[in-house]
Amino acid sequence: MATCPTCRRQPADSKYKPFCSKRCADVDLQRWFTGGYVIADSVDEASTDPSPED
Repeated sequence: MATCPTCRRQPADSKYKPFCSKRCADVDLQRWFTGGYVIADSVDEASTDPSPED
């Protein structure tokens, strides 16, 4: 059985799968809302900016 991604306990309630409780599900949702999880951009920003020409 997989562990809860928030607290690392075994999920006890299938209603909140993959989390073990409503609390852990809410903690995860709050992390998404506040920017706690970030998907890295694979494009180098320096290469996309046009260089100033003289």
